[in-house]
Amino acid sequence: MRIGELSSRTGASARSLRYYEQHGLLPTVRQPNGYRGYPESAVQRVRNIQAMLSVGFSVEEIRAFTDCLDDDMRSKPISPLAVRLLEERLRQLDERICRMVNLRVRIQRQLEQLRHRMNAEQRPCTEHKEHEEAV
Repeated sequence: MRIGELSSRTGASARSLRYYEQHGLLPTVRQPNGYRGYPESAVQRVRNIQAMLSVGFSVEEIRAFTDCLDDDMRSKPISPLAVRLLEERLRQLDERICRMVNLRVRIQRQLEQLRHRMNAEQRPCTEHKEHEEAV
């Protein structure tokens, strides 16, 4: 099948498919006319690549699973490497969430201070210096 058909069957853009090819995840066969040709197994391979990318695997990490990508990975034995990589990804995500929560608290405090200062500077007319001098 050609790249357009693979793209429509998987939802991956042609650009993504070429990216997967460049990084050794998606083998192709060049046809005599120069077009890329993909076997039927490429559909499952691309779906597996997309699934792994969606949970945070990098292209380099996915390369470790190239022997499994053409099959439904849910029916394969669980890979200890996949478990370790996902545990690491989860740890990194937890750290990032913690940093983001701390950043949110700091921004919220800063915003409260700014609003307090802004409200203090916008006192009613009777509290302004000009009014005090006139009295």
